[in-house]
Amino acid sequence: MASSNRLISGLVHLIHRYLIWVIVGSYLVAAVLPGLGLAIRHASLGQFTLLGSEVNLNLPQLMLATLLFNAGLGVRQDDLARMFTRPRVLLAGLLGNVLVPLVFIIGIDLPMRTWHNGDEVQQILVGLALVGSMPIAGASTAWAQNANGNLALSLGLVLLTTFLSPLLTPLVLHAVGFVTSGDYSSDLHELASDGVVSFLGVWVLLPSVLGILTRRLMGESRYADRRDLLKLVNYLVLILLNYSNAALTLPDALSRHDWDFLALILFIVTALCLVAFAAGYLIAHYFHADRNSKVSLMFALGMNNNGTGLVLASVALANHPQVMLPIIFYNLVQHLVASIVDRRFFAQGAANSVRARR
Repeated sequence: MASSNRLISGLVHLIHRYLIWVIVGSYLVAAVLPGLGLAIRHASLGQFTLLGSEVNLNLPQLMLATLLFNAGLGVRQDDLARMFTRPRVLLAGLLGNVLVPLVFIIGIDLPMRTWHNGDEVQQILVGLALVGSMPIAGASTAWAQNANGNLALSLGLVLLTTFLSPLLTPLVLHAVGFVTSGDYSSDLHELASDGVVSFLGVWVLLPSVLGILTRRLMGESRYADRRDLLKLVNYLVLILLNYSNAALTLPDALSRHDWDFLALILFIVTALCLVAFAAGYLIAHYFHADRNSKVSLMFALGMNNNGTGLVLASVALANHPQVMLPIIFYNLVQHLVASIVDRRFFAQGAANSVRARR
């Protein structure tokens, strides 16, 4: 048992250390060997009725639910109690998570109209809408914790944006729906009016709440014994979900040799990610927040739950698979920027904090 625990712990540490390259590797495999990913995308385990609605048990949705359940399972009860210790900063982070990507999308709409392919512009805008409308990623808490950030603030932002997502996500989708045109605009309005609320309720809110309740029932000691195993499962599911989603779009995008389109997507999502991280820094500066809160705000605003966006796009926007490309690229870029921010700005500060406590 001890040797297996050490092995699992070693694997978790290894994957975490090289996570960005593991994600890159999953994209490369998806580009050249998409078969398994496509099989995962179309795997169905049946359906059931919940509150009068038919719910399909597809493998991508179940993988997403696993990620959110484990995220809820990682919530400590004392952290929940400390969530609202700085309500003004928490509220500012919540508003920033909604408004920053929305203002960015509206701001780039006019210059993007000069692009030679109007359909590609619409695909990028819809993809950005799905990125910007998603809750803050649970991974932001891990990055903040590694940099000695304010974990209660990180956790509060993740949970608050997750619990409010049935209200906030339709708001962003409707807003971008007025910026886009044609079938893309109709799809966003339709998704915001109907499908997204039930989707978030079943596959995001419900697993998160069940995870929180399960940790309360199992107790801290039993959770601690299984922490590394749960982290390993989370990493494996995350990598597999990234691979299966990329398998749906990357092979076609690369086979068309549409390099200018891919370069444009990479440039725009990188710009959005940098703006979001900078917004976290500026909000912290405005409220005179300490270094630890600054860390948490930067990672929170820069990192969105793109797994949810990818699954939602593949289910609700299957007739426009290219809208997944901005989400796939953003998922990669946000981890890359997070690692740069961690190493360049906070690694030394974290070391100083540790030495000060000693």
